[in-house]
Amino acid sequence: MIDWIPIIFVIFKVIVLCTGMFFAIKWHYDQGKKGKETRSVLRASGKVVVIFVVLLLGVGLITFFLSRMLGLDLTFP
Repeated sequence: MIDWIPIIFVIFKVIVLCTGMFFAIKWHYDQGKKGKETRSVLRASGKVVVIFVVLLLGVGLITFFLSRMLGLDLTFP
């Protein structure tokens, strides 16, 4: 029975993520049909992408410097 737990959890996770993605795409599609201009939608998406990339770089740098402070070996073999 214990061997089936990861399989069940992975299947459940995939189902939940796919359902969430479907409703997120549907919601954004419906919002776009309400009359928003294409230019404003593209501008908002660009802002979200830029914020995401900046936050991703920030988390990466914080992780790198924190791991160096703690003395972790970061060299590639």
